[in-house]
Amino acid sequence: MSVSSTEVGTQGFDALDASRADQIKSVYVFEAPVRIWHWINALAITVLAITGYFIGSPLPTVSGEASANYLMGYIRFAHFSAGYLLAVGLIGRLYWALAGNHHARELFWVPIFQKAYWQELVGMVKWYGFIARRPGQYVGHNPLARFAMFFMFLLTVIFMVFTGFALYSEGAQAGSWQDKLFGWVIPLFGQSQDVHTWHHLGMWALIVFVIVHIYAAIREDIMGRSSVVSTMISGHRTFKD
Repeated sequence: MSVSSTEVGTQGFDALDASRADQIKSVYVFEAPVRIWHWINALAITVLAITGYFIGSPLPTVSGEASANYLMGYIRFAHFSAGYLLAVGLIGRLYWALAGNHHARELFWVPIFQKAYWQELVGMVKWYGFIARRPGQYVGHNPLARFAMFFMFLLTVIFMVFTGFALYSEGAQAGSWQDKLFGWVIPLFGQSQDVHTWHHLGMWALIVFVIVHIYAAIREDIMGRSSVVSTMISGHRTFKD
C-alpha cells in the first residue's frame, strides 16, 4: 500500500505511527528537487575534496615546458566551479525548504526542545553501536540523522562557503562582490593563512561526515526496517516487516 507523506501520522520528529506501521508499505518522502540537489551536492563535494587536496598540496612537478602546462589552473578552475555549484545549490535547497513538503525542511532545523527527540536519538545511537534492538520506523530522517545533517553537514557547508569565497575574494580583488560579501571573514580569523587552514580542516570534517553518512545509509538498508539509498533515488520510503 502506497500513501502520501501527509497521510501518515507523525510524532513531532516524524516517527511512524506504530498502529499503522504494518499497513503502510511505501511513502513518498523526498521530492525531485531534493533528490537532484543531493546527488549534485555529492558530485560537487567530491570534486571540491579532490581538487582542494591538490591546491593545498600541489604536484611537485609535471613533465614538459612550464608554458605548456596549465594543470594546476584546471584544478583551481574545477574547484571554483564546484564551489559555485555548492553555494548556488544551497540557496536553491533553502528555497525548496519553504516551497516543498515538510520533509524538505528537516535539514534546516532540529527539534532540540522535545524530550522525545533526545530519547529517540539515544536509541538510534545505541542501535548504530550494536547495543540495542532495532528502533521504530521513520518516514523522514531518523533523529540521529537529523542531528548529523544539521550540525555536521549544513553548518560545515555554510562555513566552507563563507571561508571559500573569502579566499576567492583575494584573487577577485578589492571591490568585487566576493570581497564585499565575504572579505570580512579573513580579518575575523586573523589572516589569509588562518582561513586557509580552517578551510582545509573543514574539508576533512566533510570527508568524515560523508564516510559516516554512506556507512549509516548502507547499514540501515541492510539491517534497518526501511529503505534509505533507494529512497534518495525514487523518493519513496519502503518499509520492511
